Amino acid sequence: MDFENVKVISAVGRGAKGVVFAATMNDHEFFALKVISKALIRKKGKALNNEGGERKRVSFEQHVLRRFDHPLLPRLRGVLETDNIIGYAIDYCPGGNLHSLRKRQTEKMFSDDSIRFYAVELVLALEYLHSLGIVYRDLKPENIMIQESGHIMLVDFDLSKKLNPKSPHSMSCNSSPDSDSHSSKAAAIKDLRKRRFFRFYSCSTPTTWPSDSESPPVSQWGRRSESDSVEKSNSFVGTEEYVAPEVISGKGHNFGVDWWSLGVVLYEMLYGTTPFKGDNRKETFYRILTKDPELTGEKTALRDLIAKLLEKDPDRRIDVDGIKGHDFFRGVYWDTVLQVSRPPYIPLNEVEDDAKGLMQKEVEVFVHEIFFGKEKETKTEGGEAKGENHNNKNVWVDKLSNNPTDNENFFIF
Repeated sequence: MDFENVKVISAVGRGAKGVVFAATMNDHEFFALKVISKALIRKKGKALNNEGGERKRVSFEQHVLRRFDHPLLPRLRGVLETDNIIGYAIDYCPGGNLHSLRKRQTEKMFSDDSIRFYAVELVLALEYLHSLGIVYRDLKPENIMIQESGHIMLVDFDLSKKLNPKSPHSMSCNSSPDSDSHSSKAAAIKDLRKRRFFRFYSCSTPTTWPSDSESPPVSQWGRRSESDSVEKSNSFVGTEEYVAPEVISGKGHNFGVDWWSLGVVLYEMLYGTTPFKGDNRKETFYRILTKDPELTGEKTALRDLIAKLLEKDPDRRIDVDGIKGHDFFRGVYWDTVLQVSRPPYIPLNEVEDDAKGLMQKEVEVFVHEIFFGKEKETKTEGGEAKGENHNNKNVWVDKLSNNPTDNENFFIF
């Protein structure tokens, strides 16, 4: 992949190290092009005295994207690189992210039915990542995109980590994966990928699933005890309002941190705010370590699930089997839910295709200006600023550089 056959249309979001553009190749379907500044990687690496580590994060994200074969995770469509940037193409999601979608809801909160729909898909996506030995570590609404079909897609894996399996003698025999279960799971995912979210509708509501009996069959996905089979990581990573207590305390963490973050996300969807937010980072961390979430309102299955996810002791926190068997998901057929569920929101695909697009140099300058500021304009003989025909680009830079979360047309990864 190179700029000769890629048409970069517009910027749609930014993150800690790069900018996401809507793009197309040979005027076919749109994709998202995540462009990372090499200068910023070097700068961050020098600040942390670990330039190699920053490059490894970028390489790791590309590596895991190549491995994914799941309808709720992006596919790596190609990689391009110049002297100044690294870019890679993944699936484009026209529906924005869950953060912007929540802000468009009545009172900026989701209904229980909508929460159930998105929670089911988040559980399935996280379970698949964990089956690959990958802990996500950055679950938040800004990283949950909405596909054209209305289903979610998790993005941004540069904080993810492959956890090393424990040595055989340290593992319980009960925690070994069941080979037949693993085969069934792989077959189910492969079948879903083939039919990658064709438009389907069911007469069911998001909370009612077709059934031939009173109880759904036992899921084939995720029979093993996830956290018992891997070593812990001691890295201090995450987004402060969503980070788990064991990350803050430095006691080591594993897959359980993703279930904690899921609890924070579900709380935010229900109440319109995160449960432990303080006036500053120190207060937020103090609240995470010491305070219980305020689950105001009548006792419901959803509030009970959130309380179990936000258990501060990771050894007592609900695991994937407990989550999937919880009353909040009663009636969900986990192995077929992606084929029969109806999304509560289906976006319109409204990418404005500029006939010209952005050239390689324009993309490089754009990304540089986002993170290092605008270059001082030079004047032509007529007194006009060079490049003033790129006013639209400058508007994007302003929006992405200054409080980008305030503008719902852009997503933050």
